[in-house]
Amino acid sequence: MKKPPSDTAPLRVVATARSYCAHDGPHQAIVRDAGIDLVLAATATPRDADALAEIARDADGMILGLDHCDARVFEAAPRLRVVARFGVGTDSVDLEAAREHGVTVTNTPGANTVAVAELTLALVLALARDLPTAIATTRAGTPRRSRGWELRGKTLGLVGLGRIGQAVAARGAAFGMRVIGYDPYVPEVPDVTRVELDELWPGADVISLHLGLSDATRHMIDASVLARCKPSAVLVNTARGGLIDEQALAHALRSGALAGAAADAFEHEPPVGNPLLELPNFLPTPHMGAATQEAVLAMGVSAAEDVVAVLSGAPPKHVVVAPGAPSTPSAPSAHGAPRRQP
Repeated sequence: MKKPPSDTAPLRVVATARSYCAHDGPHQAIVRDAGIDLVLAATATPRDADALAEIARDADGMILGLDHCDARVFEAAPRLRVVARFGVGTDSVDLEAAREHGVTVTNTPGANTVAVAELTLALVLALARDLPTAIATTRAGTPRRSRGWELRGKTLGLVGLGRIGQAVAARGAAFGMRVIGYDPYVPEVPDVTRVELDELWPGADVISLHLGLSDATRHMIDASVLARCKPSAVLVNTARGGLIDEQALAHALRSGALAGAAADAFEHEPPVGNPLLELPNFLPTPHMGAATQEAVLAMGVSAAEDVVAVLSGAPPKHVVVAPGAPSTPSAPSAHGAPRRQP
């Protein structure tokens, strides 16, 4: 059972999500207007669990970025009642430990859908037209035009057809792409031909990942999968870095087994020393999928509202884990059914 705060102790919420902390606005006002102390504690890189535990000791609620939150945090914070993930993915939070310690976990589904979908298409277009080379050589005064390829008529293969996957499907179809997709948990999706993974890997010109990270999906893109893709294909990951065996991807890009790849997420962030960063046919971005003015505000408001709801005794809108509820079963094998990205 969670230890309630004393009658004289004000409720306290600690926010570590950088975008939430960066600017004052309605997302912060929601917490303060409820009479709750708001502590802004963002860092340049995500905290590990020991560091997070230090700042969580007197917290009643937390609004988390990608900080690692496990039993050590919950044990160090007897007053903690709610953890709100500033985003969709909850793989950085030990959900079973949260349930056992009576902590509600929420997230912000839908708030970043458009932002991530648009970045996905931006990366596809950058790969198709080799924009980094064009920009760099033009700036250097030695302009070089690569012969790119058009999206029209190409096949876009989506692994995961949740909100973001569906938004990418609609945008790919608008470019004249044939869209195929795999997701055993989602019914029929407009503009998408459903296929099995065995058909998707060799059939897609562009493979885009839109699923969550779990023990079942970790490194689902490995050497065996990459060997089944077209050598002319490109891979885009705006979901979770751990979905890809990065060493295997680096080898495929060096050897010409895959034409190109782009990623907005890496298994270890920041990706210092990652071999992918050395490759000209790989485009990295700094986990910026949700970094638009609109998405940041929507996620901040959603997270703040759910934290205030829990601390005031009301039900939150977006529950991932509720105290006393059974834990979510793990997803089947990644080479079978992936857990999708909402």
